[in-house]
Amino acid sequence: MTSGATRSGFATFVGRPNVGKSTLTNALVGEKVAITSDKPQTTRRAIRGILNRPAGQLVIVDTPGIHKPRTLLGQRLNDLVEQVLGDVDVIGFLVPATDKVGPGDRRIAASLDGYPRAKKVAIVTKTDLAGRDEIMERLMEVDSLREDWAAVIPLSAVTDEQLDVLTDELLSLMPEGPALYPDDVVTDESTADRIAEIIREAALEGVRDELPHSIAVTVEDVAAREDSDLTDVFANIVVERDSQKAIIIGRKGSRLADVGARARAQIEPLVGSRVFLSLRVRVAKEWQRDPKQLGRLGF
Repeated sequence: MTSGATRSGFATFVGRPNVGKSTLTNALVGEKVAITSDKPQTTRRAIRGILNRPAGQLVIVDTPGIHKPRTLLGQRLNDLVEQVLGDVDVIGFLVPATDKVGPGDRRIAASLDGYPRAKKVAIVTKTDLAGRDEIMERLMEVDSLREDWAAVIPLSAVTDEQLDVLTDELLSLMPEGPALYPDDVVTDESTADRIAEIIREAALEGVRDELPHSIAVTVEDVAAREDSDLTDVFANIVVERDSQKAIIIGRKGSRLADVGARARAQIEPLVGSRVFLSLRVRVAKEWQRDPKQLGRLGF
């Protein structure tokens, strides 16, 4: 690296569902740009979080987890991951310190052969939940998965332990070049898209079985109300069946009111004002399998 030069580029994280990709993205950026949930396949888009340091700029691309698709939506999410992996400069492979390396981890680690231009970093997450011996065992297991790791780093996105080590390592692996985004931007997501994701995160809370996969959110309008400090937000929660609609609404609308309250608490700091949030629940039959419906919902 020449004197005074800066680096910039793209990194993404891969791993089994629920290894903490979105949590790590948010921790690195220092702001919530990706929703988190204990439900698999929570992330549905390539969400870019932007991290600025004196040495350069990192763009973290949070993607859906790699999984065996059962619907057209699932296939399109996998295709999106493939596209991102082919474009980034660095791929971080995540394994939780609390779980032994298994066949799924080995399969994903081996699949990185398909992306020769990207440098690879192994990351052992959730070290705050594991003992020293467990962390050492995981580091050795992960290290043995590939011979071309640029680094193997243990960290905790919850306690911020070693996050600076990962940031420095990722930046050092980026190509020389100017910043790709202005230094006051933390994500290239639109406000409407961020609001839709916040509402979906609130709707995911406490639902079980297939319902998480069936929930989508569209935002119809976000507008400042005239002669008021209120911002009006009109949005739809989309499900696949009438029975799911009843679950989302809840008894006498109690569950939908709870979703609205949780979402509004996060939307207000985002838009910088009090919010009137209007939520409607509508049914789009089998939208995960319908190309036209997927298109309308942005997939």
